[in-house]
Amino acid sequence: MICSKAEPLSSESASSLLKKGEIVILPTDTVYGFSGIADLKGKTSFCTQETIARIKNRDFGKPLIMLIASPSDLSLYTDEVLPPVLAEKWPGSLTVIVPLKEDNPLDTSLKTAAFRCPGDEWLRSVIEKTGAPVYSTSVNRSGNPVLDHISDIKKEFSDDVPLIVDDGDKTGALPSTIVKLQNGSWTVIRQGSVIV
Repeated sequence: MICSKAEPLSSESASSLLKKGEIVILPTDTVYGFSGIADLKGKTSFCTQETIARIKNRDFGKPLIMLIASPSDLSLYTDEVLPPVLAEKWPGSLTVIVPLKEDNPLDTSLKTAAFRCPGDEWLRSVIEKTGAPVYSTSVNRSGNPVLDHISDIKKEFSDDVPLIVDDGDKTGALPSTIVKLQNGSWTVIRQGSVIV
């Protein structure tokens, strides 16, 4: 199914499928992304990371960025506090890798995770309605260029996902900037659309 982001119920359609463990293609504030709900302890066990990896032909062990609905949600998963120079970039296309605290709600054995609070209000509403972080990774087969034309995305992946939300082409869009934060200090891992 293809729907326009501008349709009144597009966010409800996307969040409803995400809550069922489906993989959908959503526009973000950077590029289009494969999206799936993150599993929470005692609540869900959809293993959407593995499904996304299969669709992309991607290494199963390579972790994905998780999108959160609000900057304040980060405190659910880590004891790290964003320094002001990073905090002012959220919401926005900045991804932060942080150590996970022991009592975080994610059903994962990982010690660190990457989070982004996207700048797009529509996308934040989808995440909020989903009720959990949402995995996101660029729309392409692993090793191939990121697809930024919606017609190419529909042609390549319409049989792999139940929903593609159309927000037009994103030609030349840059991915998020990735920084690693630990013990209050941070380093840039990937320079993207945000300068820090």
